[in-house]
Amino acid sequence: MESSDRVALTDLAARYAQAVDRRNPTALAALFTEDARFVLPPALNGTDAPTEIQGNTVVASSVVDAVSHLHSTRHIVQQQVLDSDSATTAHGEAYCSAHHIYPRGDGYRNNRIEIRYQDSFEKVDGSWFFSRRELVVDFAEDVPVILLGK
Repeated sequence: MESSDRVALTDLAARYAQAVDRRNPTALAALFTEDARFVLPPALNGTDAPTEIQGNTVVASSVVDAVSHLHSTRHIVQQQVLDSDSATTAHGEAYCSAHHIYPRGDGYRNNRIEIRYQDSFEKVDGSWFFSRRELVVDFAEDVPVILLGK
């Protein structure tokens, strides 16, 4: 894999986190192929089986809707392992600490979820997009936080 492709795929993961944290479905949809699939684990969808969402605009609106009730979120993308399948396809795994800040009583709490994204990518007209993104939950903790600023 060319180093420019690695940079583009790393940037794609960072832009995903930014679009979610800013609640920007337009920016989020632009990161996925039109027929992209997004898979949510049972731990986050309230069922006994994974849920698959298809289509870039459906994925984007579903993800933004899922966090819209929160005070704020902060997705911190950590290490990312990337492998090339061909000149126009790749796959990888990205670790992420997802902070979900919500009001509770007189203060706020942080439901921090440690996740991994199992990603498939497609290069279209020279640009990389997510073609499939599966969210895997490793563990979570819920702790009080103090909001500074705002």
